[in-house]
Amino acid sequence: MASTHEVTNQVPDPYGHDVAEDPTLLGALERAGAGWAAGELHALGRLAGTERAAEWARLANENPPVLRTHDRYGHRVDEVEFHPHWHELMRTAVEHGLHAAPWRDDRPGAHTARAAKFYVWGQVEAGHTCPISMTYAAVPALRTSPELAAAYEPLLAAREYDFGLREPHGKRGLIAGMSMTEKQGGSDVRTNTTRAVPVGDGTYRLVGHKWFTSAPMSDLFLTLAQAPGGLSCFVLPRVLPDGSRNALRLQRLKDKLGNKSNASAEIEYEDAVGWLVGEEGRGVRTIIEMVNMTRLDCTVGGASALRYGALRAVHHATHRRAFGKALVEQPLMRNVLADLVVESEAATAIAMRLAEATDRALAGDEQEARFRRLGLAVAKYWVCKRGPGHAAEALECLGGNGYVEESGMPRLYREAPLVSIWEGSGNVAALDALRAMARQPESVAAVFAELDAASGLDRHFDTAVAGLRKDLADPEHLEYRTRRLVERLALTLQASVLLRHGHPAVAEAFTATRLAGDAGLAYGTLPAGVDTEAVLGRLPSLPTGARGDG
Repeated sequence: MASTHEVTNQVPDPYGHDVAEDPTLLGALERAGAGWAAGELHALGRLAGTERAAEWARLANENPPVLRTHDRYGHRVDEVEFHPHWHELMRTAVEHGLHAAPWRDDRPGAHTARAAKFYVWGQVEAGHTCPISMTYAAVPALRTSPELAAAYEPLLAAREYDFGLREPHGKRGLIAGMSMTEKQGGSDVRTNTTRAVPVGDGTYRLVGHKWFTSAPMSDLFLTLAQAPGGLSCFVLPRVLPDGSRNALRLQRLKDKLGNKSNASAEIEYEDAVGWLVGEEGRGVRTIIEMVNMTRLDCTVGGASALRYGALRAVHHATHRRAFGKALVEQPLMRNVLADLVVESEAATAIAMRLAEATDRALAGDEQEARFRRLGLAVAKYWVCKRGPGHAAEALECLGGNGYVEESGMPRLYREAPLVSIWEGSGNVAALDALRAMARQPESVAAVFAELDAASGLDRHFDTAVAGLRKDLADPEHLEYRTRRLVERLALTLQASVLLRHGHPAVAEAFTATRLAGDAGLAYGTLPAGVDTEAVLGRLPSLPTGARGDG
C-alpha cells in the first residue's frame, strides 16, 4: 500500500544551542566590566536552548493561572494557582539572579550582567519575567525608607524561590508586585482615589480598587494611595506579621491578549494594612524609582523578543526549501532576514548600553545618570514600539507554519505589544522624554555627547545628528512632533553604539536604511550592496535534529 504521509521538507526543532551565543550581548558584557558573569550567562543560555525549557514555557501558557477566591468552607483565601512549570521558570530566574540579586552584588557591572541574563532567559518565556522584573525594581523604591529596605531587601535579593502565602520573614525569598493603575486614571496616577488613613501605630489602612495589579500572587506590593499629605507610596505584604492575611481581595484575573502564563488582577483593598514608603505626598517621586528599573526591563525584554523572532525566522529559512533551494538562499527572503537581524542587533546594542549606564549611574557617575535619564525614555519608546511589526514579519517568514501555535510564533506575536504598553504606553514614554529635555537640559547634552562619540564614522549618521540638533532647537509644535523627535533620538543612539561597537555590515545597513532613508517602509527593503552574508552570520547555526528532516 502506498504511503500518503511521508514527512519531508519540515524544519528541525531549534534545540540544543546556547542562547547566550550572541556577539552583541557578549561584547556589551565585557565593555561594562561584567565579563566575570560570562560563565553563568552561558550556563543559563544552554538551559534556555533546551527542549525541556521550551516545554516549561508551552505548558505554562497553555495552562494559565486560576484564581481561587474561597476555600471549600467558604473562607476567603484569594490564592492563584499556577502550572508546575511556571514555578520551574520562576525558580530558574531567581536562582540565576534575574530578580533583585544585583542590589546585593558589589562586583562591577552587576546590573549589566543581570540584564544580559534577563535577555537570554526571556527568550524562553516572557510572562514570568514580569514578577521577576518588579522584584528587581522594588528595591530602589524601598530604599527611600531605610527601615523597610533593611527588612525586605535581603529576602528580595535572595536566590531562593519560595512560593506560597506565609509571613514574609518566615520565607527564604520574596517576590514583589506593583499595584498602581486605577480604572478612572490609567497612567494618570495622580487621579487615584484609593485612600490611606494613618492609624497611629505607624501603619495605614487602605481602601480602594486597583484596576491592574501585576503578579497578584506576590509576597508584597508597592502601591499608590491618597494619604492626608497627598499621593503616597505604600508597601503591603499579603500576610501580616501576626500571620493573618492582609485584606487584599482578588476580584478577578484579567483575560489578556498575551502574557497568559502570568496573572494580572483587579484588587480591592478593604482596610488593608500598609506601611508608608518615603514621605507623604511624594508617592510619584518614590514609585518612579521602581518605574525606571522596569522601563529598563521593558527595553531589554523588547530586544530579547526581537532576537527570538530573528533567530527563529533564520533557522526556518535555513532548513526549508522552496523552488529548488533553501529559503535563505532566495535573494528576497535573504533581504527580509537580514533586515530582521539588523533591527534585533540595534535593539540589543542600545538596551545593553542603558544597562551599563545604570551600573555607572548607581556608582555615582553623574554624566551616565544624565544620559540614562533621557536615553532610557527614548529607547523604551522605540525598541518596544518595533516589537509587534518585527514579530509579524518573523512569523510570516515561517508561512502557514508560523501561524500555528506549535511554532511558538503566535505567542511571540501576542506578547509583542505588552512592553510598549507596560510602564507607560508610547505617548507616555515619548512625553517623558520631552519632559526630561525640558526640565533637565543636561540630559540632552549627555545624549549628544554619546552621539558625538561616533562623529565622523558614517556620513548618514553625521547628517542625521546635525538634522536632529536643528529640529530640537525649533520649539514650534514641539509636543505634536514628540514621537518623531524621540524616534530620531532612538535611531541615532542605536547607530552610535553600532558604529563604535557593532559589526561594520550591521552598522552600515542600519545607517543606510534607518537614517538615510534608502529603504522602504517594510522589512526586507535593504538596498543593494548590504553584506547579508555577514549580517546573517551574526546568528548562530542552530542544531539540526532528526525530527522533521526528510
